[in-house]
Amino acid sequence: MFRRHGSKPTIALWMLVAVADVAILAVAVGLVTMLLVAAGAMLVAGGVASARRLQRRTGSQTSAVLRRRA
Repeated sequence: MFRRHGSKPTIALWMLVAVADVAILAVAVGLVTMLLVAAGAMLVAGGVASARRLQRRTGSQTSAVLRRRA
């Protein structure tokens, strides 16, 4: 039985390789450094998400004001 290229078991294998790479990197760099990098990435992601949410909220209020005036 042949499977086509890019099947799910191949993707799962590459995901395991990626997890192993992250573990090796954490051991080489140090656990505290990896935790600081992860915390920084979460802060940046939270900032981007909140900025997008604020922009969306401001845009909807502006369109509501324009509708009332017309």
